Amino acid sequence: MSIEKIETTEVHTEKFESSWGKDVEYNGETVDFVEPDAKEMRKLLWKLDLRIVPWLGVLYLCSFLDRVNIGNAKLAGLQADLKVSDDVYNWALSIFFIGYIIFEIPSNMMMKKIGPNRWIPLVMIAWGVTMACMAAITNSAGLLASRFFLGITEAGLFPGAIYYLSLWFTRQEQATRVSIFFSCATVAGAFGGVLAYGIMQMNGLQGLTGWQWIFIIEALPTILLSVATYFILPDLPHRAKFINERERAIVLHRLKKDAGPSTETHFSWKQFFAVFVDWKVYMHSLIYICGATPLYSLSLFLPSIIKGMGYTDLAAQAMSAPPYAIACFFTVMIALHADKKRERGLHIAVPAFVGMIGYLLLVVLKDRGPVAMYIAAVITTTGVFSHIPSMLSWFTNNIGGHTKRGVASAFIISIGNVGGAIGGQVYRADDAPYYSRGHEICLGLMCGAWVCSLLFKFLLERENKRRDNLTPEQHAKEASGEELCDLHPDFRYIS
Repeated sequence: MSIEKIETTEVHTEKFESSWGKDVEYNGETVDFVEPDAKEMRKLLWKLDLRIVPWLGVLYLCSFLDRVNIGNAKLAGLQADLKVSDDVYNWALSIFFIGYIIFEIPSNMMMKKIGPNRWIPLVMIAWGVTMACMAAITNSAGLLASRFFLGITEAGLFPGAIYYLSLWFTRQEQATRVSIFFSCATVAGAFGGVLAYGIMQMNGLQGLTGWQWIFIIEALPTILLSVATYFILPDLPHRAKFINERERAIVLHRLKKDAGPSTETHFSWKQFFAVFVDWKVYMHSLIYICGATPLYSLSLFLPSIIKGMGYTDLAAQAMSAPPYAIACFFTVMIALHADKKRERGLHIAVPAFVGMIGYLLLVVLKDRGPVAMYIAAVITTTGVFSHIPSMLSWFTNNIGGHTKRGVASAFIISIGNVGGAIGGQVYRADDAPYYSRGHEICLGLMCGAWVCSLLFKFLLERENKRRDNLTPEQHAKEASGEELCDLHPDFRYIS
């Protein structure tokens, strides 16, 4: 085993944060770091995986379920009972993302400051209470207001979780973890349809309608799990208590080694503003919005799309489950392969192409019967969902510096969630029952994700080759300066 000098963990957070990347004295002496063997590393990764990834997945399942259950509530009579027009209903879908977008960057900054084990439970309580209160709305204004505040309160989980995973796992390990975390969205879609089918049987119980029971019952797990999250979800690596000092040293050393020259961990306004002048951030944002718009529109409208094939309201709720279940399997498999190959661009482009085929089939098979349309919906859902984990891990892989990565993650996801606002307008009531115009819009967007991911892969590979061929003088010039993050000439992008 190789031995090298690195910093060790310091009990005091402030000292550790200011000294990461330098030799540090621990209890008055410099400590040698012993590289872990394969057995020790495997044991530690299992410990991290079992404690962090499944729990984040459960939380995102609750989040996504609460976000898209309005589609199930619509079939349960919400729109008719509240006398909500089709236009107002579509705006109720979109306004969620306006609140979401506004608070994503502040939420990521708060999470880094006070810790995920404190911030995320607060976020969960807020959105769980908001969701439960939606059972009391009586008109269109109440629906719009509650969806806006639901977006504000949910804004802290998803971008925070993506950033949080990048602070525990190396770049090559992130796509798999993100896929397991994100696949819970597909489980939420499947579970949500079946759950809504059952809850609709409670219509009239205690004087409440089926859609009111959907909001109440699906809010309860979020509120209850918020308490458990405080005790289960670990803090950031340098403060986490569920690992010992040896394990902490291994985690931090491997992250530092994986980051290469981009080891900045402190808060920096220079890194904050660097996000908004980096062309790669906007390229990631473009790919994300092209993929997120079909994702959200499909999630919000899949029960209605299936109903349009000729199924009843109850059958449409239940039949929305299988497409999500199949998509969940492929989402994890593709991400595993992406990590194994240390590649992202093709693992976005290929599923995006499958999504394109699915949308094309939904358009051309509208007169071929419900079975053909349903198979097309399965293909579409698989392509739309399975490219997302590689996309989410791509920008955390390629953006260095803790502040820059945290702000960029929130910014990119914010731009992607503009796609959520757009997604609420894609499928219009006057296009029912086949929604061909909505499918055509999503087909074009998936084509954009396919083209842009291949182009971006080419540009990143070209930049890596350019850095490989720098002369010593050019290298010294580009390496001069402070807080270069991923702009350092020794940093290599994952394409």
